[in-house]
Amino acid sequence: MKEIKSRADVVLLVNTFYEKVNASPVLGYIFSDVAKVDWEKHLPIMYSFWANVLLEEQSYEGNPMKVHLDLSRKTTLSEKEFSEWLSLFTQTVDELFVGSKANEAKTRAGNIARLMMHKIQVA
Repeated sequence: MKEIKSRADVVLLVNTFYEKVNASPVLGYIFSDVAKVDWEKHLPIMYSFWANVLLEEQSYEGNPMKVHLDLSRKTTLSEKEFSEWLSLFTQTVDELFVGSKANEAKTRAGNIARLMMHKIQVA
């Protein structure tokens, strides 16, 4: 196991995580049937998002809160879904990486999940 140090590490993390998401009975249908995610477009955005968060790459442009608020109007995004998302993300990080950036990734993911869930609940 190694530390998260490069964009290639972020790509591995994101790809592995979304494989788990797609296989999840809790989350998979949201991405495939509700959001109808175009993975060729979505994955590079997620690479940039997490590279920005973890590597300070400054390559991400977007508003993830708006995207999730819009999605919450189409399907339920509750504690169940966010807990599954966070569990899969944490599991993926722990399977692939160690060190301070791995810990930061898990902490930041938890903060993101809690903030999004809160904003959706009060919307």
